[in-house]
Amino acid sequence: MLSLQEYGSSDDDESSKDVNIEELTSHLKPVAEENKEFSTAKSLQICAAPLVVPTGTEDMIKPIDPHSNEIVYNPKYDELFAPEVGPENPFITEQMKAKKNMLSGYVEKAHMSDFQFENQRRTFHSFGYALDPSVGFTGIEGSSIVGSSLAAEESKMKTVFESTKERPADKRKRNKNDKPDDVDGFLGPWGGYVDEQKVARPTEEEAAELEEILAKRHKRGKQTEEKPFEEKTVLHIKDSVDYQGRSFLHAPQDVGVNLRSDSPPDRCFLPKAHIHTWQGHTKGIAAIRWFPKTAHLLLSASMDCRIKIWEVYNERRCVRTYYGHRQAVRDINFNNNGTQFLSAAYDRYIKLWDTETGKCISRFTSRKIPYCAKFNPDINKQNLFVAGTSDKKIICWDTKSGEIIQEYDRHLGAVNTITFVDEHRRFVTTSDDKSLRVWEWDIPVDMKYIADPTMHSMPAVTLSPNAKWLACQSMDNKIVIFSALNRFKLNRKKTFTGHMVAGYACTLDFSPDMSYLISGDADGKCYVWDWKTTKLYKKWKAHDHVCINTLWHPHEPSKVVTAGWDGLIKYWD
Repeated sequence: MLSLQEYGSSDDDESSKDVNIEELTSHLKPVAEENKEFSTAKSLQICAAPLVVPTGTEDMIKPIDPHSNEIVYNPKYDELFAPEVGPENPFITEQMKAKKNMLSGYVEKAHMSDFQFENQRRTFHSFGYALDPSVGFTGIEGSSIVGSSLAAEESKMKTVFESTKERPADKRKRNKNDKPDDVDGFLGPWGGYVDEQKVARPTEEEAAELEEILAKRHKRGKQTEEKPFEEKTVLHIKDSVDYQGRSFLHAPQDVGVNLRSDSPPDRCFLPKAHIHTWQGHTKGIAAIRWFPKTAHLLLSASMDCRIKIWEVYNERRCVRTYYGHRQAVRDINFNNNGTQFLSAAYDRYIKLWDTETGKCISRFTSRKIPYCAKFNPDINKQNLFVAGTSDKKIICWDTKSGEIIQEYDRHLGAVNTITFVDEHRRFVTTSDDKSLRVWEWDIPVDMKYIADPTMHSMPAVTLSPNAKWLACQSMDNKIVIFSALNRFKLNRKKTFTGHMVAGYACTLDFSPDMSYLISGDADGKCYVWDWKTTKLYKKWKAHDHVCINTLWHPHEPSKVVTAGWDGLIKYWD
C-alpha cells in the first residue's frame, strides 16, 4: 500500500503533480507477487477513502459505545445521535421485532391472560371484590385460572363466570352430520338432541277438536258485547194534553211573546237577575237545546245518563224524563219540527227518540264513542243525520233503513262539532287535530282545510243568526271568528278574550239581534261581549262549577239560560 505522503502536496510544481504510472507499478510488483492476487496491471485506480465495512454485517448492529474514543467504521447519522440503549434482550424473537403493540415497542403477554383480567374486572364491578394476585396466582396463563378458582373457593367467593352451575341439559349430545356433500342428511348446527322426543302432527280429527277447544276458549275470554239498555220514559205532569187535546209540544199563546215569530227582537239587553232554577239532574249537565222555532221547551242531557225536557213558561215543570243510556249522554239534537231528537252517549250508542211519547224509535252504533250528532236541517233530508266519532270519522246514517250511507274520514283526531252552513249545502267540522274542515254534503273529501301552527282545538262552534260567521271556542282561552261564506277566512279583528275555558268545551251563543256574544267559563262564570267592539260588557258568577252551556232565548230580548256541572239549569233575565 502507498502512503499518502508519496502523492505530494498541491503546492508542488506542476511536474511533480504528474505521477509516472510505470514508477507506481514498479512499486506494486513485489506486493502482487507476494499475494499472488494481481496479474500484470495495465492501469490502476487508487481510492484515498478509509476502509468501509459493508452494510448488513454484525458490526452494523452493535450500538456505539459512548465511552470509546475511536470509531473503526463510518456510522450513519441516526446511529451517532441515537439514545443510549441497555443490554440486548436475549429472548427477543423476529416476530417481536416485526410488529409493535404499543408506542415504545412490543410488550409480551407474560403476566395475565385476557380472559383472567376481564374476569376479575367484571367480578370487581359486579360483586365488589377481585382476586388477590399474591394468593394462589402463578402468573402463567393456564394455572392463573386454577389459582383464581382456588382463591375463590377459599374465600367462598365466585367470579362472574363461575356463578352458574352446569345444568344436566348442558351435557346433552346433539346429532352431528357436517358433511356438505350429504344434501339430504346434512344437519350442521341445527341437529337435534340425541334423546329428544319429537311430537307427531295431530290427525284431522285431533286438529278439529283442538280448533273447537281454542274457539271456546277465545269466546270465553272475549268480552261479550253489551246489549243496549232497555229504554223507558217517565211523564212528570198529569195534564199531558190541554183542553183541545194538544200535547206539551204545542207552544203556549198566553205568555205575552209571539213564539211563532220569524223575526228576532229589535234590540236585546243584558240579563240582570236570576229568575228560575231547574233542578232534577243528579250530575253535571252536558248539553241543553231549545225546542225548534218556539223555544217554549228546553231539552237537557246529563252525565247521570238521563235526558229531561222542561217547560220554559208558566209553571216551568219537568215534563218528561228519558232513560236509555248506560253512560253519560254527550250530545242531543232536535229535528226541524221538534217531534224527534237524537241522543249520543259514551255507551257508543246514538238513539232516536219520539219527543212526545218518549219512545225510542231506533238505535245506531259504530262501536265508537259519538261526540256529536246532528240532523241535516234540509227539509227533504230529515231522515239523515251525521255523527262525529272518536275514531276520526263523520258517519252519515239513514233513520229509515238504519244503515250507514256515507263516511267522511279525513280528520286526524276525534271529531268534536258539526255545523251546517251555506243553506245546509255544506257543513263545517272541528277536531282534536286542531283543524277546521269544510265539506260538501255527500262528498267525502273536504273542500277546505284550515290549520295553522298557532291554532288550538275548538270543541264548541256556533253559527251566527245571520249565517255569516262561525264563533269558535278555542282552547287558548279565546273565541275566534271565521267567515261562514265562501273563503272561511279567520277574522283577526274579532277575538274575544278574558274568560278561562282551557280544557272545557264551554258552548257559546249569539243574542238574536247579534249585538252580544255570550259564553260560559271554567270557574262557573258567564261572560257577555259586545259583538262590534269585542269589549267585555258583563260577567257574573252563574254556577259553582264549570258553566258548560249558555243559550240566549230566540224570542226574548234579555233572557239567557245557563247550565253547569253542578247539575243545575238557571234562567236569567
